[in-house]
Amino acid sequence: MHEATKAPKISFYDYIVIGGGAAGIPLATTLSANYSVLLIERGGSPYGNPNITSVFNFGSYFLDDSPNSPSQKFISEGVINSRARVLGGGTCINAGFYSRGEQKFNKEARLLDEKLVHESYEWTEKVMVFKPVVQKWQSALRAALVESGVTPDNGFTYDHVIGTKVSGTLFDENGTRHTAADLLQYANPKGLSVLLHATVEKILFKTKGRSRPLAYGVVFEDSLGNKHKAYLKGGQKDEIILSAGALASPQLLMLSGIGPKEQLNAHKIKVMLHQPFVGKGMADNPMNSIFVPSPITVEPSIVQVVGITRFGSYIEESGGFNFNFAHLSTYHEFSPQMGGFFIEKINGPISKGELKIENLNPSDNPSVTFNYFKEPKDLQKCVYGIKTILKAAQSKAFSNYKYANMTVKDILDLNLKFPVNLRVHANTSSSLEQYCKETVRSMWHYHGGCRIGKVVDNEYKVFGVDALRVIDGSTILNSPGTNPQASVLMLGRYMGVTILGQRLSSDHHNKN
Repeated sequence: MHEATKAPKISFYDYIVIGGGAAGIPLATTLSANYSVLLIERGGSPYGNPNITSVFNFGSYFLDDSPNSPSQKFISEGVINSRARVLGGGTCINAGFYSRGEQKFNKEARLLDEKLVHESYEWTEKVMVFKPVVQKWQSALRAALVESGVTPDNGFTYDHVIGTKVSGTLFDENGTRHTAADLLQYANPKGLSVLLHATVEKILFKTKGRSRPLAYGVVFEDSLGNKHKAYLKGGQKDEIILSAGALASPQLLMLSGIGPKEQLNAHKIKVMLHQPFVGKGMADNPMNSIFVPSPITVEPSIVQVVGITRFGSYIEESGGFNFNFAHLSTYHEFSPQMGGFFIEKINGPISKGELKIENLNPSDNPSVTFNYFKEPKDLQKCVYGIKTILKAAQSKAFSNYKYANMTVKDILDLNLKFPVNLRVHANTSSSLEQYCKETVRSMWHYHGGCRIGKVVDNEYKVFGVDALRVIDGSTILNSPGTNPQASVLMLGRYMGVTILGQRLSSDHHNKN
């Protein structure tokens, strides 16, 4: 890993991968086995930062608004959200929960080689996934979900199966986080260059004498504001791969002249290709949580148990921990150490919004809407999920961790007072629909903007241009599994192996 300030003014590679996150790292690492690869990351290193590496500091970075924070805040419809700005991407700042996606995702993502899907999951799991130690509060919650009908109890499994289960975590038994950056140990050091604090401003295209624009390089800026250019060497199969995530990938396409022409014209960007679907189909799975105060102390834990319901709602947990990321006084007479959160998110979602660029600065957030709960089906799933949580909170299995005299209404009214978003709240709950809308948060699983079938083809190649792919969460139609990181890591590895295989056989063919 090198600071971009040390990078040459001009350099040449077989592949340039933009974004060192859950997709970009496995991709660049895999391609480096036989080709020269530049991996460009706008953030710094996750190593040596205890806010990232220690489970006990989970979420501290959400309160850090400095330009060096591994998390960059953005807000949509009064919901506070976050995007990663660090090598390792979301794997450095998420709650660590690891669970594979369902079959439906592989189909939607056009990943048809089941053996390669399986091998790609295992490639990641060997390095960065651990079996958690489930403690008392979590065990009670798990039994409570089963008692409430989220059956069967599936024990420990990475697989997406209906019922209640324990799954993997990025935190080892010492509470140390292992991120996608750890996958760089698989890389060929002679083939891979990794640059930190390098912000790509745009992708360069050749149009002269061509029927379609050809991507041939990138312009990026280092932390001192110096500009650098990296070019493809010019081999027939050389490519630029955008893996900058669901906000930055569509944003960078637009800044490079690929997107809806009205938006490009409004910002005086030269139109390389009018592509009306760039930035469309943005979605974020709404999350709603319920804090249940406990008469006894709860040991701190973040997500290790999930209830996968039959109606498209996933119920996760975090105990003894300030999951509101708010001042302790906001818990009123209670405290996060004396209680825990049931966390509900819906699958899909069906509701969609869009992303637009605000200016020409790639470091600034684009504006994005997700239209949370716009579709009644999404809201219905949330209501069923909250009903299941309330049932579990009142179950026999959970009775030691709930005040016997606290009613459902008391619990909902307490939670409505928490400052979980910037929306206007009533002080008392009138319906579960209202509760879902007023306490909506993000689980950071937003996706879309470069959707497969609309912006990229089945091989993740951008329609209408040559030598450019997008491989990351921006291509996703529905968030995979209960938590998407496992699937995005797998996608990066799967596509790396696929691209490498195709190129090696074509190089071999050309030599003969």
